[in-house]
Amino acid sequence: MQQSSEKLNRKLGLFDLFSIASGAMISSGLFVLPGIAFYLAGPGMLLSYLIASLLLIPTLLSKAELSTAMPRSGGNYFFIQRSLGPLMGTIAGLLDWLSISLKTAFALIGIGGIFIFFFPEFGQTGLKFAAVTFTLGFTALNLLSVKGTGIFQIMLVVSLIIILLVVITLGFPAVDVNRFKPFTPKGWTGVFAVAGMVFVSYGGLTKVTAVAGEVKNPSRNIPLSMFLAFGIISTLYLLIIYVTIGNVPGNELSNSLTPITLGAKYSMGFVGKIVVTIGAFLAFASTGNAGIMAASRSPMAMSRDGLIPRWFSKTSKKFDTPYLAILFTSLFITMTVSFLSLEVLVKTASAMMILMFALVNLAAIIMRTSLIESYRPVFKTPLFPVLQVAAIILYGFLIFEMGTAPLLFTGGFIVFALLWYLFYVQKRIDNESALVYLVERITSHHLERAHIENELRSISLERDSVEFDRFDKLIEEAIILDLKESVNARKLFRKFAEKLAERLDEDKEKIFNLFMEREKESSTVMSPGLAVPHIIVEGKNRFEIVMVRSKEGVMFSELHPKVHTMFALVGSPDERNFHLRALMNIAHIVQEENFQKRWHEAQNKEQLRDVVLLSSRERK
Repeated sequence: MQQSSEKLNRKLGLFDLFSIASGAMISSGLFVLPGIAFYLAGPGMLLSYLIASLLLIPTLLSKAELSTAMPRSGGNYFFIQRSLGPLMGTIAGLLDWLSISLKTAFALIGIGGIFIFFFPEFGQTGLKFAAVTFTLGFTALNLLSVKGTGIFQIMLVVSLIIILLVVITLGFPAVDVNRFKPFTPKGWTGVFAVAGMVFVSYGGLTKVTAVAGEVKNPSRNIPLSMFLAFGIISTLYLLIIYVTIGNVPGNELSNSLTPITLGAKYSMGFVGKIVVTIGAFLAFASTGNAGIMAASRSPMAMSRDGLIPRWFSKTSKKFDTPYLAILFTSLFITMTVSFLSLEVLVKTASAMMILMFALVNLAAIIMRTSLIESYRPVFKTPLFPVLQVAAIILYGFLIFEMGTAPLLFTGGFIVFALLWYLFYVQKRIDNESALVYLVERITSHHLERAHIENELRSISLERDSVEFDRFDKLIEEAIILDLKESVNARKLFRKFAEKLAERLDEDKEKIFNLFMEREKESSTVMSPGLAVPHIIVEGKNRFEIVMVRSKEGVMFSELHPKVHTMFALVGSPDERNFHLRALMNIAHIVQEENFQKRWHEAQNKEQLRDVVLLSSRERK
């Protein structure tokens, strides 16, 4: 697999991410869909929105886990490619990019709709002109600065939330509870059908994972921003819909394309209508702005992996933004806005998004069950894997409820992705996924380090801002013995002598005798199950470490239980101070939570090495 050494600066903080997630949620799902939903389900659509929000929870949790383990730009694509392999990664990357781009185009068309609301004489030409103009404006903003994009997003979302809170506060006293009767005129079938339709309203929540490579403190900020956005915006959704139903006569609300504006008009008059129109503009603008940012990261990540031409991953030296990926995404959105019908656009984007969510949940299952030592998410999904399996089944039903046209469009695009993989990708890459690793782990007891292990290890170290010290570098080069049979200390020291003789350019019998003499002086068993044999050799600036795991145990003496973990230290007299530091590091590592479990479950020598290297000890 090809890898790029280019890295994006981590500039986005918690409030930036909250704004990206919130801005992506508050869009057409709030300002357009409630009128259509009321026509199909009546006041019961309130429950539809609640059900839809609950259906998002498994994906929210899965993405939080995956993004804290792999905080890399690319979002859905990166997770699926690393877990299910390059074929599914190619399909997922192209589908994810297309889905986000189509939904972004929908938001930009919404801006065009506001334009012709004030200037109806321009008609469809004016709508498309306004949409394309704002596409170009947001493209320029994304090209100039990721941080600038985040600041603009914060301003948009804060203003929008304030407007919605004003509408809710002033509209609540005017709610007529009689407008909620009958609550489910189309029956519960209508309620659940609408839940599938409005599910797309919440899809933008997880867009923050697409820019994970540009996030400060991703282990904290990514999951926290998504949880905050989910709780706050879901509550706002339910409150604003409740107020709208309670303020607008059913015959006017049914099938209206401006339902929230109608509600504000009834509760606040002309001023309310103007205020909500401004709010709708902010919603569409925030979605369009965040959408271009998120969509452009999929081709950037795919390019770095060799799935599409490498020039997509180039970043601007001056502005530190992936300018070619942004320009390509902007061009596609411009063409979509200009030529594609609105209905096909929205339904196709929804079908693709739901498919992506199903694959993300499958990715979480594969990554967790692979038992790759370097897969170390800070946040872990509760009720694993029940939530993921349930989500995959439910999402499958939702996809087939989308209708024939979006299914055919999505299927056609999948066929294109398959052909692209066969004729372009397959001959250019050579990598492994967590799925391949899982199969090999089940079928083989002798695994060499897979690429996925190396990559996840690097990501974990970068995520935790770990800079290797001398001890880490010694561990990287350390001799590792993974003993299957039970031995005594004498036989173990023979093995040490054989392995160390070549490195130290010393006689192996001399090394063996030094270990035996040291053990006779006093036992090197430090605690139950742990021993740290150590000797001093002649010379200067000499230090070696040998790590040992013995599942059956090593018998040092009848006074101690069998030892399963050993760190043998060999140093010259001038390394006494470092010897003490190495002992302190070992003490911190073995006392770390779940160390014994991870040490025992490691699948090979390289995973044993990772258990030590990925420890959270303080580096100096």
